[in-house]
Amino acid sequence: MAKSRISGWIIAIGLVLAQVTWAKPISFDFKDPKGVNAMSFVLDSLLEPIMGLASGISGTVQFDPEKPEATTGTIVVSTKSLHFENQGMEQTLQKDEWLDVEAYPEISFKVKKVADVKRDSNKPIEMKITGDFTCHGVTKEITVPVKASYLPDRAKDRGRLKGDLLVLRSNFTIKRTDFNIKPDMTDEVVANDIEIRVSIVGTAKAEG
Repeated sequence: MAKSRISGWIIAIGLVLAQVTWAKPISFDFKDPKGVNAMSFVLDSLLEPIMGLASGISGTVQFDPEKPEATTGTIVVSTKSLHFENQGMEQTLQKDEWLDVEAYPEISFKVKKVADVKRDSNKPIEMKITGDFTCHGVTKEITVPVKASYLPDRAKDRGRLKGDLLVLRSNFTIKRTDFNIKPDMTDEVVANDIEIRVSIVGTAKAEG
């Protein structure tokens, strides 16, 4: 009887260890098939406040809802997708002296470290993500606050695709001059602070 109990415990421990060993992050694709994903940006200058959207979102994030601190991945924005209501302003932004979209077609954020993870039932997971932000050929390490909502088996609620969803939200600010974007322009005309708001959805397709 004692040997039987010991064997049972060994099997149970083995199953637990196997689950831990085989557990792995879920890969989420942020190229939204519905074309809804976008980021907004604001340059709130004194003379000419500017607001716009960037819609060309892609990238992949590996996320484990049981271990969010192990999150990795990269989010990419097509520079050509930055859009203003004023077409003249949009064309100016794409020129060499501004974003130079031909030379630098992408803006990206690559995750390096996750810290200060906070959990609360029925609320998004809050964390601070440090990563490399690359824009206009310049890469700077920045830390941004992120709220992550893991929604298992909810992809079907956005269409016909089956699978899980990961919604990432963040508000942060970068400086125009840090990325060598018109460094000679005064703040009164074009604000140095660029406020960025992110609300994007990634999908993990169901297997089978």
